[in-house]
Amino acid sequence: MLKNKAFSRQTRQGRIIKEVREHYLRDDIYCGAPYCKNGCKVSSLCLSDSHSTTILVLDTNVVLNQIDLLENQAIDNVVVLSVVLSEVKNKNIAVYNRLRALCSNSLRKFFVFSNENHKDTYVKAMAGESPNDRNDRAIRVAAKWYQDHLGSAVSVLLITNDRENKKKAIEEGISAETVECYVKSLGQPELLDLIVQPPSEDVNMDDVEDLRPSKRKVIYNEHKPMSEITSGLLRGLLHQGKLRVNRFNPFEAYVGSESIGDEIIIYGRANMNRAFDGDVVAVELLPPEQWHEEKSLALADEDDEEEDVHLAPNTAADAPRVLNQGQTAPEEMKPSRPTGCVVGIIKRNWHSYCGSLEPMPMPAGDGGRAHALFVSKDRRIPKIRIQTRQLGNLLDKRIIVAVDSWDRLSRYPTGHYVRTIGEIGDRDTETEVVLIENDIDARPFSAQVLACLPPLPWSVSSQDLTNPIRQDLRHLRVCSVDPPGCRDIDDALHCMPLSNGNFEVGVHIADVTNFVHPGTPLDDEASQRGTSVYLVERRIDMLPKPLTEDICSLRSDVERLAFSVIWEMTPDAEIISTRYTKSVIKSCAALSYVEAQARMDDSRLVDLITSDLRNLNGLAKIMRQRRIDRGALTLASAEVKFQIDTETHDPLDIGMYQIREANQMVEEFMLAANVAVAEKILKHFPVCSLLRRHPSPTKEMLEPLLRTAEAVGLSLDVTSSKALADSLDLAKGEDPYFNKLIRILATRCMTQAVYFCSGDLSPPEYLHYGLASPLYTHFTSPIRRYADVIVHRLLAASLGSYQLPGVFQDRPKLTSISDNLNYRHRNAQMASRASVELHTLIFFRKRPTDTEARIVKIRSNGFIVFVPKYGIEGPVYLTSKGDNGGEWVVDEKQQKIRKLDGSVSYGVLGTVRIHMEVVEPQPNRPKLQLTLV
Repeated sequence: MLKNKAFSRQTRQGRIIKEVREHYLRDDIYCGAPYCKNGCKVSSLCLSDSHSTTILVLDTNVVLNQIDLLENQAIDNVVVLSVVLSEVKNKNIAVYNRLRALCSNSLRKFFVFSNENHKDTYVKAMAGESPNDRNDRAIRVAAKWYQDHLGSAVSVLLITNDRENKKKAIEEGISAETVECYVKSLGQPELLDLIVQPPSEDVNMDDVEDLRPSKRKVIYNEHKPMSEITSGLLRGLLHQGKLRVNRFNPFEAYVGSESIGDEIIIYGRANMNRAFDGDVVAVELLPPEQWHEEKSLALADEDDEEEDVHLAPNTAADAPRVLNQGQTAPEEMKPSRPTGCVVGIIKRNWHSYCGSLEPMPMPAGDGGRAHALFVSKDRRIPKIRIQTRQLGNLLDKRIIVAVDSWDRLSRYPTGHYVRTIGEIGDRDTETEVVLIENDIDARPFSAQVLACLPPLPWSVSSQDLTNPIRQDLRHLRVCSVDPPGCRDIDDALHCMPLSNGNFEVGVHIADVTNFVHPGTPLDDEASQRGTSVYLVERRIDMLPKPLTEDICSLRSDVERLAFSVIWEMTPDAEIISTRYTKSVIKSCAALSYVEAQARMDDSRLVDLITSDLRNLNGLAKIMRQRRIDRGALTLASAEVKFQIDTETHDPLDIGMYQIREANQMVEEFMLAANVAVAEKILKHFPVCSLLRRHPSPTKEMLEPLLRTAEAVGLSLDVTSSKALADSLDLAKGEDPYFNKLIRILATRCMTQAVYFCSGDLSPPEYLHYGLASPLYTHFTSPIRRYADVIVHRLLAASLGSYQLPGVFQDRPKLTSISDNLNYRHRNAQMASRASVELHTLIFFRKRPTDTEARIVKIRSNGFIVFVPKYGIEGPVYLTSKGDNGGEWVVDEKQQKIRKLDGSVSYGVLGTVRIHMEVVEPQPNRPKLQLTLV
């Protein structure tokens, strides 16, 4: 049956045109019930085969607000109507994706019914009826159809919290219940903890004591409506940006504002006005006399409460200046940085948080609803008030809590319990917390994904060897050099002397795209994961292990498929020619960095592989120096390496990661291959190439580095990467670690390198500042990075051996893929750092230690130090809690903090001796405390 729907719309030129859309209705859309007697077919994705189970029909708001409950195994046999699916997609894409995951899981009985295309369930909007009312009516009609279609032997229940919708359903002969009533009927009280309460209920939740709403005080300013925010932004009265909370001080936040070209400091929870880290906010500037100098802001103690929350002022201009513990406001302090307060939330960044409940006595009675405060492991997140019927079971557990609302009369946001992770302090539990906090998908690969893999054992076939697009390079002396114990080897090298005195040098990369095909479940999964994640004690793969450790891994003495970049180079590392080819290789050796370095250093060794390594190293040194001469930065990072017990997985030792010449040798050829491939793909695909850029740091970003350098008598030129690189080379101190420390500080001033689609930017913006390269991409690690998979497809297409998938013609889709890759890459880095912090705590828990540290940042009540031996950074306090800090004075220019009487002084980059010990100032929140010896 064909329905025509006519509507009018206005064109860009202002003309009104009439459009007619055709809507097809069918009578052969199946209900999904295996026991249906009306001839409906059944697929693997269907409802329960039990007559006795109630079929649930959900309205849109139930899905949007109760997704945590729906994901619980107790909620089953659910009909998801297409009208609901469409509404959810339009209102919240994250919830939509979670709902689709439920509907596509054959183990969960969630069935999608296309009510909008069934002739008996489609409803037309009535005159004067709102879209919301029309959709509610469509849901009721579908519920009634199910009830009539399946007969009285089956119970169909509409779940809605909308009073009017429920009332109409009952009047129309449909069984309907609220979420809470239905969950209570299941006889599982713990499920009630998962229910999101309406925001109005927050009025009664501000304190454990029963406070009457009339007695509650206004704590925060009311958020401005979007209409007023939009007007304020257009008039320049308000400024928009993403709120970032200081990881050392949760009462200090920054909003990067393009409208004023600087970061706005937001100081105190009152001025943050219920904004969370990551929220996009509207900010109003405070009067200049209330602006803060960034360096005067104090460090916050781990056990600080929200002591700066006070009654909200009426306007930003009236907001009092709230100081943290240990902070004074000297009169001579000159206002420097814009300071403001949040007046509205443009986009929320709420998600689920990991942590534990604040210890409290068990309330009288058994099984009743108790109020509790949830404390996130992330100190930037405020405490969250929840209600639970499982208090006794949760007090010693790491749990997940989601935020529901934050009333301006409530000191804390309101949320609900989602699930339990495990025992507090257990390493596996704490590792899972790291993964959840950083949105890392560590689930086993699905059967659909694994079905995409070739059968094992796999070997190179005769078809591979005779394929005209693939060159047989098994005769070459290829070897790989990787970290010790590496099993996912995705790159190898060869270096062959030529008769003309030049060298043939090849970079050979695992040919992952030979096995990962576009549009398959394997490709979709890799695209979503984006990257492999490396934790201290394990690796979370982007691709299944049979691919990463066997089929694709370039192990020694086995034939493998590769994608090769091969140069002819002079002895001075000048490139004569470059060619690209799919290949078959057979690695002669899989060496670790230590083994390769030992071979190169041992003059007694004269075998062919060692000679190749020495030739490669000689060329790499020339290439590296040439890169540095062009302006490439040689930066440094505080990378930590653990020695792990193979049985207990506990850390046995910890230290800074050592970089050898062998590391730099491999890095140099990988960089060269990435640059060569970037040039090749951009030449052929100027608007759809995936490249990687490193934006130049702004003057404001480099200011902390310049201030620190000036304080220790250094003059750094930051006019270009070349000028900065030369300045860093000249930055010599009295001890050998001084230069590395300066480079670490320089690294922290840099912008993040990001992936982008070449069509989204102009060529001058392609620059990779750190490498001083006009073009760069990622080609050399397709086993662990999806960006490289995309680049392999582009390179193959540029050689004429591959047809580019349709997605490369869809610019918005490519941009979306780039954004996801950047998000996943950043999260993987954060997870790796959090894993290091977790194992650092485990290591030092029974090992209190005295060691040397270097001061990297001065604050008014102490300083932040870096511990070179262990790669650890943290605060050292000079004032105790409650101390007004009056005995200490900060010299901003000299970057020193000294006692008033001049008896003691500490300066930036100076050496201090500290004591390191794990303490627990707040229950369930251990930290590594650093104190002066």
